Amino acid sequence: MTQTIRAVKRTTNLGLTTAVHRSKPLSRAGMLERMFTLAFSGLVYPQIWEDPVVDMEALALQPSDHLVAIASGSCNILSYLTADPAKVSAIDLNGAHIALGHLKLAALAEIDDHAIFRRFFGQAQSKANVETYDRLIAPRLDAVSRAYWEGRNLAGRRRIEVFARNFYRYGLLGRFIGTGHFLARRLGFDPRVMLQAKTMEEQRALFDRHLAPVFDKKLVRWLVRQPASLYGLGIPPAQYKALAADGEAGIRAVLRHRLERLACGFDLKSNYFAWQAFGRGYGPEPDAAVPPYLERGHFETVRERAGRVSYHQSAITAFLEKQPAESCNGFVLLDAQDWMNDAELTALWTQVTRSAAPGARVIFRTAADERLLPGRVPEAILSQWHYDEARSRDLGARDRSSIYGAFHLYIRGAAA
Repeated sequence: MTQTIRAVKRTTNLGLTTAVHRSKPLSRAGMLERMFTLAFSGLVYPQIWEDPVVDMEALALQPSDHLVAIASGSCNILSYLTADPAKVSAIDLNGAHIALGHLKLAALAEIDDHAIFRRFFGQAQSKANVETYDRLIAPRLDAVSRAYWEGRNLAGRRRIEVFARNFYRYGLLGRFIGTGHFLARRLGFDPRVMLQAKTMEEQRALFDRHLAPVFDKKLVRWLVRQPASLYGLGIPPAQYKALAADGEAGIRAVLRHRLERLACGFDLKSNYFAWQAFGRGYGPEPDAAVPPYLERGHFETVRERAGRVSYHQSAITAFLEKQPAESCNGFVLLDAQDWMNDAELTALWTQVTRSAAPGARVIFRTAADERLLPGRVPEAILSQWHYDEARSRDLGARDRSSIYGAFHLYIRGAAA
């Protein structure tokens, strides 16, 4: 079993190395890339930071559709089931993300009470969750995923115990948010005060008073100029450069603007991304905003359709190479293309185009507000797709996660 886990880790590290490393190892850029690979090799996203409601509207899924999506924290993978696709192939380089997806599928197979499921993956901070795991979920898990969750972390605890200690405080992103809270408090501000807002007017006032001033502090101004400071957001060096160039005022202004949008752009009562950022978890009320797969009204539907999801530890281009021509109806690429050079983008879109059925849709996000593909992917490939710019702008404006520069929708064979 130890050899199997090591093989999974090697697959994770090899995939990340291929995806991220661009520079010589001893150069400054090369060292930053390798620091990112190390940081990204374990659990990164306890929750995915793309809005599944926006995704499903863009994808317009039909009951016969095969959807291929990068898995990340799997909140969106399971939420897509509410749109009733026939099949969802969840792809990720990161073995920890694959283990998290399998954990959620095993829980759906064995837990028939929404309150218990919500306590496990919604509140995610009860000792009863570990008991539920040992009694119901563990026997259902594949051997590799079970070995992951029952393996020991640096503190000597089984990894599954994070669900007794607020799972959303863990992983690279959870710890990054925690570090942000610690830093803000040291500077005299507390992000949690945002949750006191009862109206959007109060959200604006609290942001102006408690969060905006943080960006003027000398330490913060220095930190955001360091690419490694944003590794906790899953931003590799190449993506950092794109983000820094997205606006004349530099990366500090970009980050401030996106935090402002998260804090003020949507009613906190409906924005679980804001709760994760400012409260480090979902709201405690039974009707608090959560991803669709955790909503009571979707529980039985998601349970019934969970068998349609399969997980694959792979690069998405390599996975698509194995798919029959015209067999896929939707593609969710997250922000993975921000990591890619021109050759990798061309290889990906060659396989996307080959495997896409007529009318297939591709969605993705970019750190910067840019088209990304024109001039980098051959026109012979892109000409087979229609970029719906107006729809992309509209959907991006409604993405509650608020951290990306742009949302993009391409449609196979649609008239320009």
